[in-house]
Amino acid sequence: MIPEFFEFYNPTRVIYSPGIASDFKAELDLLGVSKYFIITDKVISDLGLVKRVVDGLESAGIQVTGVFLDVPLNSEVMAVNACAAQAKASGAEGLIAIGGGSVIDTAKAANILICEGGDLVEDHSGAQTLTKPLGPLVAIPTTAGTGSEVTMVSVIYDAENSVKMAFTDKFLLPDLAVLDPELTTSMPPGLTASTAMDAMTHAVEAYVGLQWSPVSDALASGAIDLICENIIEASRDGSDIEARGSLLVASAMAGIAFSHSMVGCVHSMAHAVGGLCQVPHGIANAILLPHGMEYNFGEVSEKLAKLAPFMGEAVSGLSPDDRAKKAIESVRKLTGKLNEMGVLPIRLRDVGVPEERLPEIAEAAVMDGASFYNPREVIAEELLVHLKNAY
Repeated sequence: MIPEFFEFYNPTRVIYSPGIASDFKAELDLLGVSKYFIITDKVISDLGLVKRVVDGLESAGIQVTGVFLDVPLNSEVMAVNACAAQAKASGAEGLIAIGGGSVIDTAKAANILICEGGDLVEDHSGAQTLTKPLGPLVAIPTTAGTGSEVTMVSVIYDAENSVKMAFTDKFLLPDLAVLDPELTTSMPPGLTASTAMDAMTHAVEAYVGLQWSPVSDALASGAIDLICENIIEASRDGSDIEARGSLLVASAMAGIAFSHSMVGCVHSMAHAVGGLCQVPHGIANAILLPHGMEYNFGEVSEKLAKLAPFMGEAVSGLSPDDRAKKAIESVRKLTGKLNEMGVLPIRLRDVGVPEERLPEIAEAAVMDGASFYNPREVIAEELLVHLKNAY
């Protein structure tokens, strides 16, 4: 069955090749500017990844007007403000983000302030608040999970109110995404596993989301297939370029998928856990994914049943409900293996979430924007049951 209406919009140019982050001048020429400000963090810089990109830019005649290194683990409003001020003062005509989701989200939000001005929270928070295209933005991911390099979403932590804020607008989409698996080989096993499970969550929630389409389904299911085939090997052997590349491509595919069909209660719970208890987003998603699938089971069992084969499950002869249960079991088996490898926690208690805060987390999840796209109404008391199961 095809929805009566759907829209697919993906203006981000995506390029992939091992080593391409050192030489992509031809793609930059299409953007029409030659002065770029780099946004990254100290860890990425210390690993030499920024130098690799900058050397390539400068040898191609591209001017780097400055580098912002102070992106925190979870991007914050203050960091965005500081980044925007430095980039604007440098005279840059475009931005290049080199890093994980926090870095790319910081660049997106800074681009708003550079081009629109005003107060990030008061003037621009929410969905579709921008009125015109922003300056050129190039995203070079060094993790394989958030998909931020191809999404219209930026998630920024508001420390003053202890909440993660989502900014959603088509003008936040990067102009160019540079996928180079060589930049991801330094990721430690734990980060490899949690970011890949972040991408898995994007794909699963996109597949069952209210705004699904045949296009988003194809991207989401393809991403799930790549993740299930490569996450264990990439977590075990960080130098495996084939596995690394597969996860990087899967992350982008999942990002494009959820930009169209959105995410649901798993993300709303993860945002709440991250905002209230500072649990890293990928880890929160990995822990909560099977529980969110169970919460939505009655509404999406038919679609979950279709996912099971992409997860490597044999479902011949099973009823639709049993096939759907196989999909949930598959996620649990996958995170269980990663837990046995010592690279991924699978309980909320293991990441320092106090049990007495679960009701507060449930209430915060209901208010999170992702809840409005969930296929089942998100009710705090009912969600709390599943949060307790995850504890």
